[in-house]
Amino acid sequence: MDIKEFLDQDQKKDLLRLLTAGSVDDGKSTLIGRLLFDSKKLYEDQLDALKRDSKREGHAGGEIDYALLLDGLKAEREQGITIDVAYRYFSTAKRKFIIADTPGHEQYTRNMVTGASTANLAIILIDARKGVITQTRRHTFLVSLLGIKHIILAVNKMDLMDYSQEVYDRICKDYSEFVTPLGISDVRFFPISALKGDNIVDLSDRMPWYHGKSVLEHLESVHITSDRNFSDLRYPIQYVIRPSLDYRGFAAEIASGVIRKGDEIMVLPSRKKSIVKDIITYDGKIDYAFPPQSVTVTLEDEIDVSRGDMIVHPNNLPKIERHFEAMLVWMDEEPMKNGTQFFIKQGSQTTKARIDKIRHLVDVNTLENRETDSFALNEIGRVVITTVKPLFFDAYKKNRQTGSFIFIDPVTHNTCAVGMIIDKLSSDELPSKIVDLDVNKIASGTGLISKPEFEKTYQQKGNTIWITGLHGSGKNDLAYTLQRHLFDMGAKVMLLDGKSVRSGLSRELDYSPTDRAEHMRRVAHLCKLMNDQGILVICSFVSPDDSIRVQIKEIIGENNFHLIYIDADIEFCRKNDKYGIYEKADEGTLRYLPGVDMEYHVPEKPSLSFDATDNNNKLDELLDYLSDNKIYPV
Repeated sequence: MDIKEFLDQDQKKDLLRLLTAGSVDDGKSTLIGRLLFDSKKLYEDQLDALKRDSKREGHAGGEIDYALLLDGLKAEREQGITIDVAYRYFSTAKRKFIIADTPGHEQYTRNMVTGASTANLAIILIDARKGVITQTRRHTFLVSLLGIKHIILAVNKMDLMDYSQEVYDRICKDYSEFVTPLGISDVRFFPISALKGDNIVDLSDRMPWYHGKSVLEHLESVHITSDRNFSDLRYPIQYVIRPSLDYRGFAAEIASGVIRKGDEIMVLPSRKKSIVKDIITYDGKIDYAFPPQSVTVTLEDEIDVSRGDMIVHPNNLPKIERHFEAMLVWMDEEPMKNGTQFFIKQGSQTTKARIDKIRHLVDVNTLENRETDSFALNEIGRVVITTVKPLFFDAYKKNRQTGSFIFIDPVTHNTCAVGMIIDKLSSDELPSKIVDLDVNKIASGTGLISKPEFEKTYQQKGNTIWITGLHGSGKNDLAYTLQRHLFDMGAKVMLLDGKSVRSGLSRELDYSPTDRAEHMRRVAHLCKLMNDQGILVICSFVSPDDSIRVQIKEIIGENNFHLIYIDADIEFCRKNDKYGIYEKADEGTLRYLPGVDMEYHVPEKPSLSFDATDNNNKLDELLDYLSDNKIYPV
């Protein structure tokens, strides 16, 4: 066999992705190291280094410590445990393998989830001296949650139990009783000694009562092809290839199903249909393709298809929904903040999403459900999610590719959670559904969202910051600067001033005391409406009459009204007048100007008072006031 023929044959080998899981010191890394050693997949320099490191850092007495092949971090070698996921690649004459050695500690749950996300098979180790323990149940639950359909239960350290069949049978019985309700279809049992090499690559003569395969034999023969979904075509567009006006191709990895030349297809979300013209690979055109192949598809018709769209068969559509339930694994060091709107990435689609409700938190040690209102690192729970744009998805159990997603923190852009979709939300649970109680609320004008809900989501209180002072005192400069700064910080903020309101809402009113009072009454009611819906309102009005300001405060609500006074004498205001208002008053063309022909009542007890001539940063002081009073941020 020449080298080309050998490489071609190697390229066609099936790939099995597997992970090891188990409690601390159950022998996960040792098992993989032994697998590599006994199958003669180590180079001489690796073997020499292993022998040398075993003497210096090993935890196997005078024998070779095979775990050192996987435990590369200094902390791992010092403690003899696995902390991060370690990947190893090797192949035999029958199959190629990628092994993920995952940590056993509960605090590294997210590391295990990462390693298990692409695995076809899980090897769960049990210490024969301890039997089925809490960590065994926890890892089995995680494996079932992540949709892994094949489990090898490796009862390790049989050499320390004199290779007792009675011990092995008892452990297998206990584990079978636990795993059956989880619905994992393929569970196999192996009595092994990772340190001694029993039943790893070759069958051991020290356990003549065991008549099954060795671990490697099973890994080489386990059937995983049927695990893939070949029924439901899901082709999420990752890239549009447009080298010229005469060519438009759509490149992606096939998530599931089979696509054939001549197939009628539908593009989501547009629902436009076409026919598959060609299926193109690096080696040329093919008649059909299936997962996990990456291909480029061209269509007979010129239709608009973009990244994030999905090609499906018209008679077999995924769910297209904004509301769904999912299992969520929290992966961020920072706990979940209620009301945060995350970015959700599902396949090639990205949009915004929020968690509407946490159904329950799963105790991964006892598998019991309990109530919670947030998630911390490594915690797992069932949640209700709403997205801004509809997603195209299937249940995770049916299709791991289209049923999984990640949450991205909008501030740090860290991946803060991974999720597995259970199903769409039933119609009677949709957040938009109106029940009898809601009908009564609507009729009374109360609304379906309470003020605390707005505060929780917006992380602010719906209050009014009312800035008063003479014309030219600098009210507008402070108001607009404050709005810009709060907006940049993420606040939901609205600004009202005399010019904007009088151009529409108070267009027919003049500046007489009566009309000015009506103008202020309208503004106050508008502020209250906005405050009740969680909006922070900044107002910049002269509002010269103290009695009118009292009425404004009563309409808005005493706890929601904050009066800010800018103290400026008339000479300062005349110099700072940008609109020529004082000049018009002097000419007699403008009446009722506070400070000229109308009295301005200085507020007796404003929330804050600023000297207009003081160059100190008024904005910082005002922002500190908002923060100290938990107006923004709450």
